[in-house]
Amino acid sequence: MEADFVIIGSGSAGSAMAYRLSEDGRYSVIVIEYGVPDVGPLIQMPAALSFPMNMETYDWGFSTEPEPHIGGRSLVTPRGKVLGGSSSINGMVYVRGHARDYDHWSESGARGWAYADVLPYFKRMENSSGGQEGWRGTNGPLYIQRGKRDNPLFHAFVEAGHEAGFEVTEDYNGEKQEGFGPMEQTIHNGRRWSAANAYLKPALKRPNVKLVKGLARKIVLEGKRAVGVEIEAGRSFSTIRARREVIIAASSINSPKLLMLSGIGPAAQLKEHGIEVVADRPGVGQNLQDHLEVYIQQECTQPITLYSKLNLFSKAKIGAEWLFFKTGDGATNHFESAAFLRSKAGVEYPDIQYHFLPVAIRYDGKAAAQSHGFQAHVGPMRSKSRGSVTLRSANPREKPVIKFNYMSHEDDWADFRHCVRLTREIFGQAAFNPYRGAEIQPGAHVQSDDEIDNFIKEHVESAFHPCGTCKMGAVDDPMAVVDAECRVIGVEGLRVADSSIFPRITNGNLNGPSIMVGEKASDHILGRTPLARSDQEPWINPRWQVSDR
Repeated sequence: MEADFVIIGSGSAGSAMAYRLSEDGRYSVIVIEYGVPDVGPLIQMPAALSFPMNMETYDWGFSTEPEPHIGGRSLVTPRGKVLGGSSSINGMVYVRGHARDYDHWSESGARGWAYADVLPYFKRMENSSGGQEGWRGTNGPLYIQRGKRDNPLFHAFVEAGHEAGFEVTEDYNGEKQEGFGPMEQTIHNGRRWSAANAYLKPALKRPNVKLVKGLARKIVLEGKRAVGVEIEAGRSFSTIRARREVIIAASSINSPKLLMLSGIGPAAQLKEHGIEVVADRPGVGQNLQDHLEVYIQQECTQPITLYSKLNLFSKAKIGAEWLFFKTGDGATNHFESAAFLRSKAGVEYPDIQYHFLPVAIRYDGKAAAQSHGFQAHVGPMRSKSRGSVTLRSANPREKPVIKFNYMSHEDDWADFRHCVRLTREIFGQAAFNPYRGAEIQPGAHVQSDDEIDNFIKEHVESAFHPCGTCKMGAVDDPMAVVDAECRVIGVEGLRVADSSIFPRITNGNLNGPSIMVGEKASDHILGRTPLARSDQEPWINPRWQVSDR
């Protein structure tokens, strides 16, 4: 079996590339996917989002090694083992990231990935409803909507931010990210709008695109040129040949793992596992980054939260309405208000993200709500901690060693203390007076730095945004894995294009930026002239040097 292009992974970037590379019919594409079909209400119902990320059927089941700086806790790292990859098990929050994120990419060696370069690709992929005119795409495959925000708590959150002196923004994906405002969702007609729904399924209707189920074991190389992929399906092994290129889009965990299994990575580590070294790239698996968050929870004195809808009768009613009509509380992820804030004067652009939820519950559903309440998920966006993904063995079926080194930089602790205290300030505004009861978590007794640090150590959670393990950069950067056109340095015919190539994590959730990578990489792969650079300038708070708001 062979094709012009072989893509490993049907996730956010992989699906986008399958769609774009096959678009004009000139080239054939094979997509290799180990996961299951994305069928059923647990995947497609937005409100069911906590289920698939905890199910072995849909999730690779990765977890970290014990993290020494948070008391030896091991945190889960869900990655989608399903058509659409993690876009089929995520929270459906759509965030582009801040313009300065991409400017920093370009400055660090990823030339051609500045905001002016990537904005046209965001516009090409978007089908935005309600976004800022002139800044958003309206004809792309990826549908983006806003929730109805019919719960008064969503408006109280935004008004509280305004009362505290912060900016308000009507579109954080437009000109102005900074401030409080509506949150955007990848939901369409009441269904999760994953990369599979947006890109892969339309592509699979074309005669030049084929989906092959199997586990990618290694890249087949002839000398230093990639010519195919060895896959395992059931008990049989086979090779899928690539006439032009192999493209890895297997996630920030599996992409570096696959490179290392193929002899591309840190030479000493490869030799340790008996793997022949094809290209000594010490950066493979390094530079691992993530967003962490804590939940600040408050009792609600009025029975208006989602708690009243968590009983069996209400769940059945919500499920039935969604199954028959794709409407109601099942048709939203319930993340409908957000904020991006600057932590202090001298910070040029937001470094704190908020998700607001009108219920006090764990995001992953592992702890039930106990009463009426509301919560903010809050965390710093630019941690200085860095981790790694390394091989546990040369067995392709064995999970890699994942070490994020969470909270290993002292600045992370100061940043999180500020997040906790800032959230209390926001929840203490007059807009919440009709609703605010006692603080549930961390609790009013938690006040000193040491007490807040202990709370963070015990309760900080991943936002499930791993990235950076196949860093994009200049070819003379010893830690770069791919160049600015996503080509693996030192190997021909092989690219990586997914969130693993991020030089630095972006502001916010990573599904949108990952799809953008797939869109832009497609033009590089096809040898097309990149889309014309944008001349639009983002809004930067004129008071950023003297005030945090």
